[in-house]
Amino acid sequence: MAKQTLFLEDLKVGDVFISETYELSTDKIKAFAHEFDPQVFHCDEILAKDTFFKGLAASGWHTASITMSLLTKSLPFAHGVIGAGGEIKWPRPTRSTDVLHVKSTIKEIKPSKTKPNQALLFVECETINQHNEVCQHLVAKLLSFRRGR
Repeated sequence: MAKQTLFLEDLKVGDVFISETYELSTDKIKAFAHEFDPQVFHCDEILAKDTFFKGLAASGWHTASITMSLLTKSLPFAHGVIGAGGEIKWPRPTRSTDVLHVKSTIKEIKPSKTKPNQALLFVECETINQHNEVCQHLVAKLLSFRRGR
């Protein structure tokens, strides 16, 4: 069954969207890190033990990439998930044994003053592991459009 595509007029403050899950692994963490964030705490389990993270941790940007993938599949916004900025925090490391999902909540809808067919959505996105611990907190500003723009 296909998900309903949601336009601006279908959305309200307080709407919640829950994504599917994503399983991390040591290999996934290392592969991402070697290409995009080659630091020992992301690339080497043994050396990572003596770092701030006390063990192998996924790059924050890896967690952000996983979050983006989960968001695109769980936010059925007409015209896609179009970002206009945001604020991101990583309150705890993401580990190789984590199974992540994203809980997204619309916190504010701010209609455009110059483009009546669109608005900014302020969406709180929590990337949560299997222990119900938040690994990433993102407040995203996303564009939303009315029908027949």
